[in-house]
Formats: sequence, structure tokens, C-alpha cells
Amino acid sequence: MFMGLAINARTPEDVASRSLAPDLARGFVLLLIAVAHAPAFVRRWDLGPAALNTIAALLRSLIAENQARALFVFLFGYGLGQLARRQQARGSDWASARDLLRRRSLWLIVLGFAHAVLLVPFDIVAVYGLTLLVLTPLIQAPDSVLWRTTVLTLVPATLLLSWQSVTAQTAAAMGTPMTLAQDMAPDYGAHVTAGLPFWPLKTAVSTLVVVPGMLPGIWAARRRILDEPERHAPLLLRVTALCMAVSVVGRLPMALLVTGAWTTSMTWIVAGAHALTGYAGGIGMAAAAGLVAIRVGRDHGRLTTALAALGQRSLTFYLFQSAVWVALFYPFTLDLRDHMGFAAICAVAIAIWVASILLADGMRRAGYRGPAEVMVRRLSYRRSEPGSAPSGPRR
Repeated sequence: MFMGLAINARTPEDVASRSLAPDLARGFVLLLIAVAHAPAFVRRWDLGPAALNTIAALLRSLIAENQARALFVFLFGYGLGQLARRQQARGSDWASARDLLRRRSLWLIVLGFAHAVLLVPFDIVAVYGLTLLVLTPLIQAPDSVLWRTTVLTLVPATLLLSWQSVTAQTAAAMGTPMTLAQDMAPDYGAHVTAGLPFWPLKTAVSTLVVVPGMLPGIWAARRRILDEPERHAPLLLRVTALCMAVSVVGRLPMALLVTGAWTTSMTWIVAGAHALTGYAGGIGMAAAAGLVAIRVGRDHGRLTTALAALGQRSLTFYLFQSAVWVALFYPFTLDLRDHMGFAAICAVAIAIWVASILLADGMRRAGYRGPAEVMVRRLSYRRSEPGSAPSGPRR
């Protein structure tokens, strides 16, 4: 399981022994990502019933915005820790593992570039790749280095996210929400070329907000906290309760501000609390997935199995979401951007997630892995290396 996206190098036999908690978290976070991205694809947020729009905006700000990313990057770090541990168990030295990580990071950058240019500019894949490329040495760094780096990067990351939130809130308050729908290219050729000049800077800057959530994930993977949740149940319970409480308290003011239920002149402080406690919420949600895995045990029901199947194919369905957004809302496709308000577009996001669960479960039943996961695996591994991934069947 590699990063927040399940880009691993397991054989079909290994898939059966995957840890449940990370896969459940990956499956769930795709819902949060869809809801967080959804409002960008419509021009006007005020279409439709005002009460439903207000409720949708409140829930999105409280649960998804800035928190989906935090959960995703925690799982990113956790997957890196798992990957490093597997390579060590297979007899690979650090030099070989480092080369594998760097090859994978380069291919993620390539895939992320294609995603941002050909589909939508909301890309995290290249950001993961660039962060991994730069910070590979931290994967074997002492715990103290991980935590010091987390603290040092948390301040600038929070400031960057706060600036983005304040800018967006100011625009929304003036009746002109900042959305992709305002500037969508009229044809696909223009769409592809429009984002090219901005992609390198956006990707580089975005790496800053990944690091504070990634490094605690590496720390947790070293202790197999989500791999063996039964052994860590008291810790998971404390972390879930504390982090989710901090998240709600710190993020509720911004949620109320977004809906117009509250006004204040301290917008920067409110935005900073929203961003900072989003990292806590992401960790809390990951811990909650561990508690769910304990509760489920070995007797997985249909919903648990289907959600885990989605988590195992999270890269594929992350890209799938973007393809659906393009198909539904761009001027050169169905162009529905003027026909939905805030609540309606969030409902579409939920529908995309439900469809993803059904498709992923169908792939599981048919024995097919995610095509994006298979592609990255084959590009990253070399057959001549110890523990390298076999080409394997397509199933």
C-alpha cells in the first residue's frame, strides 16, 4: 500500500492479507475528496433550496474541506512506512529501497502531470511524487527528526492554507465564489494548454501542506498501529476521541462563517484554526478506521468488503472522479455547471462515490485490480531486484 493511494506491489495472494483499516480509510477519504472538490465545478452556489445549500456548506466545511487532504496525506505517510518495512523484510538494503522510492516518485509526478493537464487541476498525485522525491531520506530518519520536521513545517503549511481560505471566503462573501467553472476553457485543446504554465509552481507549493500530515503517518506505520489495531486499541480510542474533538471545536467557527450564521473580523485566526485542526481531524479519522477494523474483525460484511475494495483501488478511482467531473461539467462535454447549486453538486459527489464503491466491488468479484495501481507497480519495480513485483496476471 503506497501512500494515501493504494499503489502497492503485491501479488494476488498478498492482496488477501492486506490490513483492513488503511483500506477502509482510503475508501472513505474518496468521499471527502469528492465533496471537497465538488463546488468548484458549478458557477453559482445559491441555486436550489437555500436551506439545503446552507446545510451542505456547513457539513462540507466541518468534515471535508482541509480535512480530506489531511487524512489522505496521513495515509500517504503510512503507506511509505509500510513499503519501507516490506522492502527490509524482503532483504533489500536501504540503497535499493531508496532507488525504488525515487523511481516511483518520478512516475507519480508523470502521472500527476497527465492528470492535472488532461483532466482537472486538483491533483495530489504529482504532489505526493515530488514530496517523496525530496524527502525520501526521512523515511528512515529517527522518530525525533520526524516530529521536529512536522512541527517546523506545520506553521508555514497552516499559513498557506489559511491564506487560501481567507481569499476564498472573501470572494464568496462578495457573491463571486472562486470556482473552476468561471474560467473553464471552451474546448478540450484550450483546456489542456491552459494549466501548463501554472502546474510546476502549484505542485511545488502544494508539497508544503503534505509534509505535516505525512510524517506522523510514517511514525504510525513503524509501530504497525493500523496493521495491528487490536494491539493498539486504547491508543486508537484516545486518539480518535481527542483529535476529533479538537477538529470539531477548531473547525466549527469557519463552518459557521461560511454559512453566514456568524460574522467576525478575526477571519485569519478562524481560517488558521480550521486548517490546523484539520490535520488533527485527519489523524482522528485514520484512528477511527482502526477501531472500525477491530469491531468488524475477520467477519467482513458486504459493505465493509466493498469499501475496502475501493480503498485497494484508490488511485484508480481518484482519477475516475476527475474523469466524471470533466464529463459532466466542462463546456466541451455536458456543461452542467449552470444547472446546480451547492447542495446539488455535493449530492453528485456522493453519487460518484457510491458508484465508485459498486464498480470497485465489481472489480474485486471479477478478480481485477485497479489499472492505475498495476501501471505504477510495473513501472516502478525491476524484476532483477530482490522482492520486486512480478508482472503477474491482470487479475
